[in-house]
Amino acid sequence: MELRFHCMRPDQIKARRKAFPAAYVPLGTLEWHGFHAPMGADGLQAEELALRCAKRGGGIVFPTVYYGESRVNSLLETDPKYRQGICERMDLQPDAFDEDKFPYTGMQQVEHCNHHLIHIISEVASYGFKLVIFVVGHYPLIENARCAAITYNQWAYDKKWSRIGAMAAADYLLLRDRIQDAGDHAGGWETSHLLASHPSTVDLGLASDELQYGIMGTRNPAAASSEFGNEIYDLAVERIVERAHEWMMKGVENLGHGMDL
Repeated sequence: MELRFHCMRPDQIKARRKAFPAAYVPLGTLEWHGFHAPMGADGLQAEELALRCAKRGGGIVFPTVYYGESRVNSLLETDPKYRQGICERMDLQPDAFDEDKFPYTGMQQVEHCNHHLIHIISEVASYGFKLVIFVVGHYPLIENARCAAITYNQWAYDKKWSRIGAMAAADYLLLRDRIQDAGDHAGGWETSHLLASHPSTVDLGLASDELQYGIMGTRNPAAASSEFGNEIYDLAVERIVERAHEWMMKGVENLGHGMDL
């Protein structure tokens, strides 16, 4: 069953929207995830999680967002601890990720990202959906997504047309009470995700201890498994779908001040 909005015909979209008018928008980035994992790991994980949510609970998945976030804030390539090492390992100039290499400051890039996500919410709303759920693969984007949801709804509060609800979900935030040390960066958590959904993108032979660089977390990526990845996906899907259906049951009650994000 096709669940990706950009691959669906109008009749298919209408049927899915009528059954459950929720739209999932995966958010990722392009970032170093060690030698063993792909640069687009965050977006790949977010899209897989969104697709599994739509398959289980209804709704449609909009295209994954890989571009638009700040490239000088909250990114491993800009972390002073790792920036030079990443440049060396990728055969880049040592100043490749300096702020002056970008036309906008870090704060301007944060604002541009928020504006972009607000635009996405309005675009989803224009297609008749009642709820947009940002599925966050790159953890720092949870704040951008929440900011966009609040700003959009503040703007739309007194408009005559029906407003759309907006939520943001990151698996590790949802599962901290279920799994110890939930979440990581390119460690056993994320690598297990990728083994479960995109195994061809992972080379565990490059995850040996002596090759690891820029890994953040308590789980060794070399010990990752598709079984653990599927367990994480399943638990996160359960939580997200439950919240989405609760929101839909309450409807306009969720659109007041202090809305549930």
